[in-house]
Amino acid sequence: MASSPTLVIGTRGSPLALAQAHEMQDRLVAAHGWTVEHLPLSIIKTTGDAIQDRPLSEAGGKGLFTKELDIALLDGSIDLAVHSAKDLPTTLPEGIVIAGFLPREDVRDAFISHRYASLNDLPQGAVVGSASLRRQAQIRRLRPDLQVTLLRGNVQTRLAKLERGEVDATLLAMAGLRRLGLTDHVTTVLETEDFLPAVGQGAIAVAIRAEDERVRQALAPILDAPTGQALAAERAFLTILDGSCRTPIAGHARLIGRELEIRGLVLRPDGSESLEAIRRGSPDDAVALGREAGSELRSRMPPDFLKT
Repeated sequence: MASSPTLVIGTRGSPLALAQAHEMQDRLVAAHGWTVEHLPLSIIKTTGDAIQDRPLSEAGGKGLFTKELDIALLDGSIDLAVHSAKDLPTTLPEGIVIAGFLPREDVRDAFISHRYASLNDLPQGAVVGSASLRRQAQIRRLRPDLQVTLLRGNVQTRLAKLERGEVDATLLAMAGLRRLGLTDHVTTVLETEDFLPAVGQGAIAVAIRAEDERVRQALAPILDAPTGQALAAERAFLTILDGSCRTPIAGHARLIGRELEIRGLVLRPDGSESLEAIRRGSPDDAVALGREAGSELRSRMPPDFLKT
């Protein structure tokens, strides 16, 4: 491999996506001694970015944030694509693979409000905005007396809508707020024991062409094995449940000593019922652990479970 190869990094254009792409650049520079000029960014607008008037679950799901980047990878316009891991569909197009993940950030959700200290402090009938069916269902499970409404847009847009009083509170990922330097907006952090995150939350994934050994070798020093093990379990769990933006599913895997633990949760969209599964075992069995947790929940779900 040349001492300073040019690798084109594909990314969405939102502030958070760009922060993640710059983190990828910085880690490659530090690992190889390259210059940023040899790691140009190609900003690609996705279908998901263009849809702001309705839930993504009604427009096609997670692939809306990856389709255009996939096309650019396959036609050679970019060499790698940087994604929020939770945006990746469970099945990737033929010829594209996940090379791995950067070290994971904080996986938790943050409660943000200018008037109230926590989700429990919100008065009856208060309005909480979120675009995530998972967050909506968990809010309704904990506080069925609240009004939950759609709140689309990037992090800054959602914070601006909260500032204008369009909602009383919202929930955002701590990882995104940290990467954007916006943690001063956080009112309360929701612990995973009470509010389970999305599969992949906090992790940056990098996708490449399956046969591109040059890029695979370049990425190897910066990819994080423990994050990869956790995500292998989480994505296997999600695959069994055929998870998408249409389904309120939460899942989080973590290393505890030498064991990998995965907690999985599926909820009715209205939050009235939920089912949880936990598996623990060797990190080498990450995929099997995720599949077992997903299969358990699938076997316990009534046929109409995912209907409101």
